[in-house]
Parts: sequence; structure tokens; C-alpha cells
Amino acid sequence: MRHALAPAFALASSVLGCVERSTPPAGEAGSPTGIHRVAEMNTEQIRALDREKTVVVLPGGILEEHGPYLPSFADGYVSEHVTDALARAIATRPGWTVLLFPLIPLGVAPANEIGSKYTFDGSYTVRSTTLRAVYMDLATELGEGGFRKIFVVHFHLGPNQSRALDQAADYFNDTYGGQMVHLVGLMPVIGSYVGAAQNATEAERAENGFGVHADLLETSINLFLGPHLVAPGYAQARPITGNNISELIPAAEQAGWPGYLGSPRHARPDIGAAALTSVTNTITDLALKILDGFDYRQIPRYGDFTRNDPGNAVIDRHATADEQENERRQVAWLRSKGFAR
Repeated sequence: MRHALAPAFALASSVLGCVERSTPPAGEAGSPTGIHRVAEMNTEQIRALDREKTVVVLPGGILEEHGPYLPSFADGYVSEHVTDALARAIATRPGWTVLLFPLIPLGVAPANEIGSKYTFDGSYTVRSTTLRAVYMDLATELGEGGFRKIFVVHFHLGPNQSRALDQAADYFNDTYGGQMVHLVGLMPVIGSYVGAAQNATEAERAENGFGVHADLLETSINLFLGPHLVAPGYAQARPITGNNISELIPAAEQAGWPGYLGSPRHARPDIGAAALTSVTNTITDLALKILDGFDYRQIPRYGDFTRNDPGNAVIDRHATADEQENERRQVAWLRSKGFAR
């Protein structure tokens, strides 16, 4: 999970000031009787859904290296947790139902790209154009089927990924006049996640620095969600500290880079619990307000915000070049076999 800390928190906090809580805290939502899992439904059951009162939820996760201490699907576990709470909150509303898709294990821009490492054990990703096409294709199928409300819950914050999901959502909205929203890409969500680091001490936050990946906060979340998946050596992890993404790039470029940035050794499950509660409540509040007519387009998006960061611009430019080379090689092979159009 890659994010902008201080500036993102400040900007998101200002937006959150106008978003009042409309739902109970996470964990207090009602019965999930209105949640329908599309994988378990037949054609007639899906056809019977009221398109005006059905929200499609598309959870996503990336297989991304998280160093020697955290599982590669760390972001996906967060998506599952938040998606469950969001679906429950929507289904609690009288007359509303949720059409819940299986989690899509595809993502873009793993953290190893920060150091221009495009092969790294644990990271198994797709091109930005591929991810965008997957979500655009699903948007087309759903739009043609009459659905008009879609929420994407994908807890990975590579800037290129955020922009790909935003573009797929914008396509759906422009083409079908609906509301498809990449919820995690909205800046208040980033701010609510980052703000939970305040539960750590000032010294711990200083050592974590511009925590970008598998750091104090993300390790804390994993200690809360799945402690059995966290290798105990995290408590002795040496810190890799920087004040911004540009300062972290040289560390990630080192041959012996372990796969994390920040200071996971100060992680605690209570910090993770606070982060999950905060981000879950924020996403749920925003989603329900969007269903009530709130214009989410006034909220800054993370993918747009990161365009102005010089370090992220360098990372994304190099990663895009690598993606284009991979595509060129694949297309050349297809053409050589007579498969490419």
C-alpha cells in the first residue's frame, strides 16, 4: 500500500469536515440478509434484483511483496474486511440490496517498482491497461445489464493503479449515467487511514517517517487482522526512514532492499484496529452519502493528487515504460504466431 502521508492527511481532513457520520461505527451494522453473492446466484435470481436499489460491490486485492514479515495478499485482506462492513451497512437500509462479487486478485504498481525492481518474489501484477480493461469490461457488462450503482473497494494505492480504476469508473459514469466509484481512491479515505498512525508515539512516527509500504501502520493492521501471517522477526526490523518518496527511492534501489519502507518494528495490533475502524467508517459514510445524492466528484482523488509529487512521477514513468516493453514483447510473439489482430 503506497500513500502520501502528511499532505494527504491535511487535505483529506478538510474534506472530511463536511461529511457527517450517517452510519454506526464499524462492527455495529445490522444483519447481512440483503447481501447476495453473485457467484452463488442463478440467472433468474440475478434478473429479479431491483436495479434501482441494488449496489454492486467489486472488491479487489493485489498480490504484492510485503517483505519478509507480511503476506503478499496483505492489501486484499483489508479489502475483504472493509467490503464486509460496507455491504452490511448498505443491506441494513430498508429496500436496498448488495450484489457482491468475488474478490478480484489483480493489481498494478507494486512497491518494488519504487526501486525499479520489476521482478520481485511475492509481486504478481498486471499492466495498468490490463487492470483498466478488466474493470471497464465489468462496467460494460453491468451497465448493459441495467445496474447503475457500483462501488470498487481495492486497498492498494499505487498511483498508476488508482488512475486506472478512476478511469474505468469515469467510463461507466459517462456511458451509462450511473455511479461507479473507486472508494479507496478518494482522499478522505487516505486521510482516515493515515490518521490512525497518531496512536503511535511521536518517536515511533518519526522513525517510521514517510511510511509507504509494509511499515508501522501496515504491519499493525496485519497484526490485528491475521497475526498468524506475520513473521515474528518484524520486531527486530531495521528502520528504513525517509521524509518523502524521493528520499526512499535510493533505499529501494539497493540490491539488498528487504521489501519494506518505514519501521515495522513498532507495530501493534491496537494501531491496526484503529486504522481499520477509521477507514471502514469513512468508506461506509461516504458510500451511503453517495447513494443519498452526495456529489463525490467534489472530493480530490489520490490518483490526481500524486501527479504533483516528483518522486511518484519518476516511479510511474519508469514503471509505464516497463509495462510498455512487456506489452511490445507479448504482441510481437502473438503476431509471430498469427494470433494478434
